[in-house]
Amino acid sequence: MSDNHQQEALGAIAQADTLEGLQAVKTKYVGKSGLVTKELGALGKLPPEERKARGAGINAVRQAIDAALTGREAILKRAALDARLASEAIDVTLPGLPLPTGGLHPINRVYDDLTRIYERLGYAVIEGPEVEDEHHNFEALNVPWYHPARDLQDTFWLEDGRLLRTHTSPMQIRYMVDHEPALKIVVRGKVYRYEATDATHEAMFHQLEGLVVGDGISMADLKGTIAEMARGLYGPSAKVRFQPSYYPFTEPGADFAVWWENPRGESKWLELGGCGMVHPNVFKAVDDLREAEGKPRVYEGKTGFAFGLGPERIAMLKYGIPDIRYFYANDPRVLGQFRGELG
Repeated sequence: MSDNHQQEALGAIAQADTLEGLQAVKTKYVGKSGLVTKELGALGKLPPEERKARGAGINAVRQAIDAALTGREAILKRAALDARLASEAIDVTLPGLPLPTGGLHPINRVYDDLTRIYERLGYAVIEGPEVEDEHHNFEALNVPWYHPARDLQDTFWLEDGRLLRTHTSPMQIRYMVDHEPALKIVVRGKVYRYEATDATHEAMFHQLEGLVVGDGISMADLKGTIAEMARGLYGPSAKVRFQPSYYPFTEPGADFAVWWENPRGESKWLELGGCGMVHPNVFKAVDDLREAEGKPRVYEGKTGFAFGLGPERIAMLKYGIPDIRYFYANDPRVLGQFRGELG
């Protein structure tokens, strides 16, 4: 009987054209309840003198079937792999698929525009720490603890007494302590203030701040620098307007605005930032810090100017973005309506 099973099984194995069909043949003959397996189980009913010879014959049949199953399985697996590779083959000579490209964030675009303008004017572009100490953020900038200007900058305080910087101005102090005049720098980076969020205010925003120090620096130099920036941003016909303002670290101080030819409608004056001549108390604070580090006092008696502006406001106006919260939303659909213009 086992010889018949062997011939039937070998024929069925040879005809199996799928792994599933091959598994069915295996189950039928050598599975747990297969025909050959049942014959092995029946050996115990035979007389001892027949059992040995019969068992050897059945095992030989089983081994022949197992060998045929193994060989056929290898052939079918290879065929399946070849078919899959053929179906998934990529013709590398075909043109590539067009993929959507990303673009710079509007704030980074404005930052790049501004830094290119000031690099052409000979300014060094620097950045600084976002976690500051109270002295660099306030006292050294002529803003003592009792100064009312401190009330205008609601501050994020850390448990160790430090704070998230409320402006980029601390880098003025840090840079002057490490460098002697003359110098021209612009500082870029994020700043933090605890305030209510609305269409034009966020707790985290960006600033770009400039500082020039040397001999004989005047308000005329400051006005020329701001005018050159306006022309770089808005074209050669851009106009600049200054009006007096107060900042504790400048004397005198001013706000500056640019006449904006709005391509979408009404043109108007746009206030972009504040500026002024560096207050003598700031230079004194820098020399005090330098002296504490064993460096010479070189800033008292010097003159210089500083200015600061917000890239968010410029980006909102340039790209027609109505709400500052669009800059920081996680949902990509929020900026989707401006994608065509922003690129």
